[in-house]
Amino acid sequence: MVTDPHLAPGSDGPYYVIIDVDIRDVPRYLTYMEKVRPALEAAGGRYLARGGAFTTYEGSWEPSRLVLIELPSQKAWESFYYGAAYEGIKTIRDETSTANMIGLEGLSPTGTR
Repeated sequence: MVTDPHLAPGSDGPYYVIIDVDIRDVPRYLTYMEKVRPALEAAGGRYLARGGAFTTYEGSWEPSRLVLIELPSQKAWESFYYGAAYEGIKTIRDETSTANMIGLEGLSPTGTR
């Protein structure tokens, strides 16, 4: 895990997960998509973007499909990601796609960390 050494971990603001996913088996991946949304919402998460059009303004990054998720905290994300409810759903994702995924602490409601 890479973190900014100038910031204290564990902010009280939201937590964002950014995923660049390459889908190999679309029909089976659609099953994953149907199952993951209710599980994520039960964990307090929501999708902010899910495979929409994007524009690269700088650099050479050419993602396959971008997904942006917001959760109330890093703890909420990790409880979901490592939890029993997601375990079987994640198996479908792993079998049908590959991904790069990062988590990012958001700002607190006051605009600070």
